[in-house]
Amino acid sequence: MEITELTPAERRVWDAFPRGEGVDFREDPDEDASDGSGWGPERTVRAKVLTALLLNGSSAAGQVAGLNIRGIRISGKLDLKYAVVEHAIRLRGCWFERKPLIYGAQLRALVLSDSALPGLTGTSVSIDVVLRMPCCKITGPVRLSGARIAGGLFLQGAVIGSPGPVAEAQEPPLQFNHADIGTDVIAMNLTVHGQTRVNGATVGGQINLDGARLLAPGGIALHAENLTVGTDLRGHLMEARGLVNLTGSRIPGQLYLGRALFDNPGGVALRASSCVIGEVWLNHCERIRGLVTLRRSQFDMLLIPPGTWPEKIRIDGLTYRTLAPHLPAEARLPALEREESGYLPYAYEQLASAYRTVGDEAAARTVQLAKLRRHRRTLPRHARLWGLIQDATVGYGFRPLRAAGWLLALLVTGTVAYGLHPPKELKAGESPEFNPVFYTIDLMLPIIGFGQEEAFAPSGWYQWLSYLLIVIGWILATTTAAGVSRSLQRQ
Repeated sequence: MEITELTPAERRVWDAFPRGEGVDFREDPDEDASDGSGWGPERTVRAKVLTALLLNGSSAAGQVAGLNIRGIRISGKLDLKYAVVEHAIRLRGCWFERKPLIYGAQLRALVLSDSALPGLTGTSVSIDVVLRMPCCKITGPVRLSGARIAGGLFLQGAVIGSPGPVAEAQEPPLQFNHADIGTDVIAMNLTVHGQTRVNGATVGGQINLDGARLLAPGGIALHAENLTVGTDLRGHLMEARGLVNLTGSRIPGQLYLGRALFDNPGGVALRASSCVIGEVWLNHCERIRGLVTLRRSQFDMLLIPPGTWPEKIRIDGLTYRTLAPHLPAEARLPALEREESGYLPYAYEQLASAYRTVGDEAAARTVQLAKLRRHRRTLPRHARLWGLIQDATVGYGFRPLRAAGWLLALLVTGTVAYGLHPPKELKAGESPEFNPVFYTIDLMLPIIGFGQEEAFAPSGWYQWLSYLLIVIGWILATTTAAGVSRSLQRQ
């Protein structure tokens, strides 16, 4: 292209490029690039002029060349497909007539801050430094699948996609599947109308979605299967309307979702199955609207108040070392009743283990007792009787003092009854002196003998009372032995 063909606006850009100088076409520093379609020729630069500079332009002596432009209207398509560009590209506050094409390109750095674009095609792009698109307004899809960005990806405050019904067949507005981001993905206050797809991506640092709005009602808001993050994934105050899918993700630090909103009624709101995560924070969240699936995941710490759990959960195989905040077992047990598949013994064992980890053995016993009671409800009616007896007498071995209470009550009853109406001697003159206390103990405890039971025989109602003491004594002895045996097996 000959220089004589350039417009005045293009000449300003052309002359500034060899020295990397900034060219500012803005009339107001606070103007909105979305209005750029109405900018006249004095602020219009053809995309092919920019392409020619990037591919063929050279640096001035002792200078670093580069595009550094603010507030222009770019007509035509900026086509850098498979290009190798050594110069930084900074196009801030610009309006693009057509979506830039950087498919398979090798770029130094790309900055599109505050710009308005109909989309961006950057599949398999390689960027040495950074890709910045904060506060951009992008109506079409941003394709960065397979991208390699040595530095970070910055999307804070950007708006991607257009509001409206989300169709399953619609192309995701934001996608960087299998991308490799060297440092961080910063997307605070990002808004995406439709699906954000990051399956298989690798991020060396953190992903920050604080204040982000991922809006795909009835669809998938965040599709992040097999995501690998170097440190944390943050979503403080994040709003997710639709499914958040983190299946198979690896997050060694925190998955911090404090005060986040999950809304997908009638479907799965949060799926984090088969994940390995250091700490999961769901503090100060509203009750999740939709199913939560945490099957087969491993967490070092799970922080979730009881009121955050939805009506139905799937936690088969979920493993966590500690549970926060530390609450009485009675506050945690109702959540286990919400397991979609019904009674899940493993869930009770895991909760009891978490209480033992922090040294709360009493809470662990309460959970074990609740497990046995829950199991009893799954049995046929005729099979529940023995469990009811064990529960009422010794709490399945977890409430041994209850048996002592029963024994004491029976001892008092028998002592008073036989003290007022002593039984007759079986052999006059050969019996030991009658003692109502030890006589009652002889009846109740089959393994102890004081010679009272064999020497005296009650009659009438007192004989029926002796039968009752003998039967209850055997039941208490048997259930106590069963409870002790169960406790020893657990230890």
